[in-house]
Amino acid sequence: QVQLAESGGGLVQAGESLRLSCAASGRIFSTNTMGWFRQVPGKEREFVSAIRWSGTFTTYADSVKGRFTISRDNAKNTVYLQMNSLKPEDTAVYYCTADRAPFYRGTRATYYDDWGQGTQVTVSS
Repeated sequence: QVQLAESGGGLVQAGESLRLSCAASGRIFSTNTMGWFRQVPGKEREFVSAIRWSGTFTTYADSVKGRFTISRDNAKNTVYLQMNSLKPEDTAVYYCTADRAPFYRGTRATYYDDWGQGTQVTVSS
């Protein structure tokens, strides 16, 4: 099992930036894809972005493409989500997640095996 700990959430105004971090520990070698999802009350968890521990693969939801950037630091076992030009509709709890499959499977939350506790991001207008 992999333990994931998010940090970096907070309250910002529209147009500002935040950087989320996800520190992974435990059986990290068993994971291949790391992802970020977000969720607002009453709605399903929504895919935001994903990256693999090796190679150059990254992918983004259309709603954040061009504003968010996912990256990783393998030496620190940490994944980041740089969020620029934030909008009120980006307000959500953001979750870090890990998938053990040897290949990228897609954007469904059910594909991912381990989840962090989430960090709140609130963007005021």
